[in-house]
Amino acid sequence: MNFEPKSVYDFTVQDIKGQSVNLKDYVGTVLILVNVASNCGLTNNNYGQLQAIYEKYAPEGLEILAFPSNQFAGQEPGSPEEIIQFVKNKGVTFPLMAKINVNGQDVCPLWKYCKKVLPGFLSTKTIKWNFTKFLVDRKGIPVKRYGPYEEPNSMIPEIERLLNEKIN
Repeated sequence: MNFEPKSVYDFTVQDIKGQSVNLKDYVGTVLILVNVASNCGLTNNNYGQLQAIYEKYAPEGLEILAFPSNQFAGQEPGSPEEIIQFVKNKGVTFPLMAKINVNGQDVCPLWKYCKKVLPGFLSTKTIKWNFTKFLVDRKGIPVKRYGPYEEPNSMIPEIERLLNEKIN
């Protein structure tokens, strides 16, 4: 029997230290899921804006989960310890997950699900580059996909709308 997930809450992922994170722990939270890389030209801008968004909206029920991926030009080659140190030096305080694949045969099941729900431009089910962002509502449903070149600040109106929605 094939398991058909109904929301992101049906998944368990690993954090950067190898601990299991059951996404059911985030029920009722607005989530941003983002694939990150330390050596990408988009890194400074994305991490800076995401951290500012996190600081402003976390008290209202927003969480950001960052998933390092080395699938794009080898731009996240570091060990977990090196990635932790890098984001610490950047002042990033939102949770880091274990390094994953966002495309291909060994794609992380959570990312496979998000790509199925929100396939992206021209129905492609691939992630094009680092810093693709999925915005997930309080019911655990991905509602909007933002490409690598869409700045995190462009997400703010939708984040605010989702934070103001009541869950039934």
